[in-house]
Amino acid sequence: MNESVNKWIEEHLDDLIEDLKDFVSINSVQGSYEQGKPFGDGPFDALNFAIDLCDKYGFSVKNYNSYVGTADFDPELPRSLDMLCHCDVVPAGEGWTVTEPFKPVVKDGRIYGRGTSDDKGPLLCALYAMRAIKECGVPLKKGVRLIMGSDEETGSSDIEKYYAVEPEAEMTFSPDAEFPLINIEKGQFRAGIVKSFEESKTLPRLISLEAGVAVNAVPQKAVITLEGLDMNLAEAPMDEIAKECGVTCEQTGMNEITVIGESAHASTPELGKNAGIAALMLVAKLPLTECEQIKAIKNVLKLFPYGVTDGSGLGIKMSDAESHDLTCTLDMFHITTTGLDLMFDSRTPLIATKENCEDVAGKSIESLGLEFESKGIVPPHAVPSDSEFVQKLLKSYETVTGLKGEAMAIGGGTYVHELKNGVAFGAVLPGVDTRMHGADEFFDLDNIVIATKVYAEAIIELCS
Repeated sequence: MNESVNKWIEEHLDDLIEDLKDFVSINSVQGSYEQGKPFGDGPFDALNFAIDLCDKYGFSVKNYNSYVGTADFDPELPRSLDMLCHCDVVPAGEGWTVTEPFKPVVKDGRIYGRGTSDDKGPLLCALYAMRAIKECGVPLKKGVRLIMGSDEETGSSDIEKYYAVEPEAEMTFSPDAEFPLINIEKGQFRAGIVKSFEESKTLPRLISLEAGVAVNAVPQKAVITLEGLDMNLAEAPMDEIAKECGVTCEQTGMNEITVIGESAHASTPELGKNAGIAALMLVAKLPLTECEQIKAIKNVLKLFPYGVTDGSGLGIKMSDAESHDLTCTLDMFHITTTGLDLMFDSRTPLIATKENCEDVAGKSIESLGLEFESKGIVPPHAVPSDSEFVQKLLKSYETVTGLKGEAMAIGGGTYVHELKNGVAFGAVLPGVDTRMHGADEFFDLDNIVIATKVYAEAIIELCS
């Protein structure tokens, strides 16, 4: 461990925080395309801020048509290690209490604001690690490049543009997740369940059921619209579903019931309470006239029983030692009097194939008279945990933190999913929920110092 580098990092925390405040103050949520600004004003301004900062600190910078910026430690050294970060952020959302999303504040040992931990803070940790090594005069034999994207949150088209003209480095890590290290990202299998039917006009009947805002998120809210039902008869079923599913069911209009559950990311659906499935269960319990629509809803419930997120209803439950369990969640619901259109999101372990996963799910769905629509499985991403690259990163983490370093598998995808030798490495310490993507997102100042030291140690370990 280089003590002079660590001392430099500690002494320059205030500088890093001031830079981070300026960076977070830029609202870099994706906007509308303009000539020269592919993702709108905000991402453009944030990217240029980051590039200018790297230039100010003496690094060789390049702007790739405002999609991506890079900063090289020394462009004369052979390309070896890339650190892949991003400047864009998710929308601010509601419910902020400590400060406004783009007015960062330091309070109680934390900096609050949108992007503090995802991914502007970690980007600056990586930059300050390079700066510490440079200003302390530590010689490197291999090149280090900081890559700064501006479209990670909405599709990563920025990185596609970059890698269309630049080769992958020998090693890449992204400081856009959590420590210790993520070397496996599960595959992704998304598919639709559809069904058209004759409209039944016999009352009482279901007019519509709507739930879900994105296929990768467990729906927090579902709205049921009915016709011809004595709403007094809905009270007992509503109470039953509320109790059974841990959701709330309220009459929100003359013929309308709203179900409120709890959202969760599709990679960890067991953490949510699926309002959409609870709403299907409620419809199945209500004294509505039997018809093709109601039959289809009951069949969907056979495939997706409430609280079951292992794919067993579809017949695709599976697990392996490295990447663990398959997860599956039904997240988009659109049901009318003439049709049903649903979408599910499954995160698949390394052993999943077209034959044992996609084909099996399709047969299960079609056996119940429903139609199956799939675009196939996105392959998983895996870097061997015993590789020299992974082992040196884990050693750097252990050296700085004193904590056990081990490689992990996740259901989500990161910036390195398509890179042959790419892993996610920090910057958030284990067991800390920084509320990234939520209200009051923060980054602990102690965490910032530790992450910067880990990245400096990793650069020296890999590139000296």
